[in-house]
Amino acid sequence: MNKSLYVLLLCSAAWLPLRAQNVFSIEDVIQLARAQSPWSRQAETQKETSYRRYRSFRTNYNPQLRLSGNAPAYSESFIPVMQPDGTINYRSVNQANPGFNLGLEQPIFWTGGNISINSSVNYFNDISSSSEQWNGTLMNIALTQPVFAFNPLRWDKMTQPLAYEESKRSFVEQQEFISRETVDRFFNVLQQQVNLQIARYNLANNDTIYKIEQGRFNIGTTSQDKLLQVELQLLRSRQDVAQASLDLETARLRLRTYLGLRDGEEFSLTLPDAIPSFNVSVDEALQHARSNRADFIAFERRRIEARRDVAEAKGNRFQTSITASFGLNNTAGVVEDLYNDGQRLQTVNVCFNVPILDLGRNRAMMRTAEANKKLTDYVIALDEINFEQQIITQVK
Repeated sequence: MNKSLYVLLLCSAAWLPLRAQNVFSIEDVIQLARAQSPWSRQAETQKETSYRRYRSFRTNYNPQLRLSGNAPAYSESFIPVMQPDGTINYRSVNQANPGFNLGLEQPIFWTGGNISINSSVNYFNDISSSSEQWNGTLMNIALTQPVFAFNPLRWDKMTQPLAYEESKRSFVEQQEFISRETVDRFFNVLQQQVNLQIARYNLANNDTIYKIEQGRFNIGTTSQDKLLQVELQLLRSRQDVAQASLDLETARLRLRTYLGLRDGEEFSLTLPDAIPSFNVSVDEALQHARSNRADFIAFERRRIEARRDVAEAKGNRFQTSITASFGLNNTAGVVEDLYNDGQRLQTVNVCFNVPILDLGRNRAMMRTAEANKKLTDYVIALDEINFEQQIITQVK
């Protein structure tokens, strides 16, 4: 009875490590790699960054409500005051001058301008003379419009959605790359296991041959040279077993690192039951590649960006803008009187900056942008050819 109990406990002790060991199929390792591998987390982070960048781009077209001001604004100093006879007299000033401005801004996508509605209140208090005054803009509508200028909102509307779609396709490609790399490392471990089994089998055979040859040498039926050759083969077999063990350990470590497993977490692998087969023609592969690959979206984005750079170079030649505003303002001794009998406030301003003599600087910038566009078109055309050839080669 005691002997049977001892055997049972020994078998249980040998069975527990096997039970704690994880057994992974090829589907399991792919799922683990996509869920917790460092490469998968990096792809998720890049996807989140691209999404936040796209959301930030969308907000550039939305209205914004801004509150600005300076409060408190207090100063005590001496300021120069010119006298009627031309002399300067320094006068002590002790005053407070806070102010607030509330504005609603809306970019104009079609023209690249900006329209805003503002309301502001300013307070002045001369503490030394105990005099105070209020000044306020009850309502002011302002328009700022560049003329013949580069419109970044229009070009971002064409490039940023493509960049976001490119990032989404790139994330899918990275996930598939992780799956492919996981499969390669999965079968590499299995291959190294088979290599170790073969090396151990050869070692056992060579060990048997060596023992037989040693017995023959002892009875004088074989030469010492033959015995040494067999011994050398045995040593090589032991070396092969050691190398195969090292290769298996390295392959398991590469797979463990890629899956994000802990160092003490043991695992074993099982072969898939069947290998799926499928047929894809060249035309189908090219169609799927154009619909799913990020490179195909990148071609169009790069073309638009090249045209954008040319438009920006042309728009920077002449800098002209029109600013117009209309509103009501008032001044009063108390803040309640600001909103009674407001006076009209309107301004129109045209600002321009035209180079008279730049010694060919603007022309050189335009020619450079146009040359870069031609180069980009040629590079994209070559990339498209390489893209299709790569797909055709992989299919064949």
